[in-house]
Amino acid sequence: MIVDSALYRKGVRVPVDCAPQDLHEMRSKVTEDGDFVWIGLHEPAEHELEDVAVAFGLHPLAVEDALHAHQRPKLERYDDSLFLILKTLWYVDEDDAVETGEINMFVGRDFIVTVRHGQGSELHSARRYLESKESVLTHGPSAVVYAVCDRVVDGYTEVASELEIDVDEVEASVFSPERTRDSERIYTLKREIAEVRRAVMPLREPMRRFATGVVTGIHEDAAPFFRDVADHLTRVAEVVDTLDNLLSTAFDAHLAAISVQQNEDMRKISAGVGLVAAPTLIAGVYGMNFQHMPELGWYLGYPMSLALMALTSGALWVFFKKSGWL
Repeated sequence: MIVDSALYRKGVRVPVDCAPQDLHEMRSKVTEDGDFVWIGLHEPAEHELEDVAVAFGLHPLAVEDALHAHQRPKLERYDDSLFLILKTLWYVDEDDAVETGEINMFVGRDFIVTVRHGQGSELHSARRYLESKESVLTHGPSAVVYAVCDRVVDGYTEVASELEIDVDEVEASVFSPERTRDSERIYTLKREIAEVRRAVMPLREPMRRFATGVVTGIHEDAAPFFRDVADHLTRVAEVVDTLDNLLSTAFDAHLAAISVQQNEDMRKISAGVGLVAAPTLIAGVYGMNFQHMPELGWYLGYPMSLALMALTSGALWVFFKKSGWL
């Protein structure tokens, strides 16, 4: 569905006397140099996107990508227009889950069409921000591309901050003296970090091209703004790599801690077996009931065997205690 549509002239939204769905009428209002139309759609049906494609002459391959979503971030040129795909991210803390959406942008000389999938990174606030910055909006569709990219990358930063908190919690748990079961959470976080990486890494090249001002159709004066976005994107990429390495180290430490705990358990079990084995050996010797055995007819033989068991067990307990097995 069409969420919003507007005509902008010299950085100001111009009232038009047609419905948002009247796309041909909307575009016919572009009469002055610098005018452009911004059409915003959210999860459009196939016929809705086809109407937009006909009105603005969008390439069918790009339309197909925008309709089905789940595409890799990329920047493509089709004839005289650009097609940019961005992955949107938001974090669900209770599930340690990174949810993804997608924004597709068709950028022409006098129009920009944004197609959004998913619940994250709404663009209404970005539109309102641009409409309050007349000097930025005079750059035309380039300003919209910047504002959307900036909003999406800000979302990446928020997700990275939430992941940092969770990784800190995992590290504290792994290195705590208590026995913990962190392997499942470490795996979950590594999987979510991989999801972030799939959104962040492919976007670095398009942002670099925008920042250097080499992309035809993007205003050269917008390059400093894109350099700021590219810088934030690089920081997020560095954080993602660092968190992934920390989780790998934490997992190795967790496995090492489990191995140490198992060794300690085995030593305690072995010490317990030793404490039981010595009295059992003595009792077994005196329980053989041979006719000719030392102390068999001695009236202090029974107390002596009990004392020998107690003495042997006590000596073993002291030895195991000093060696750290108990």
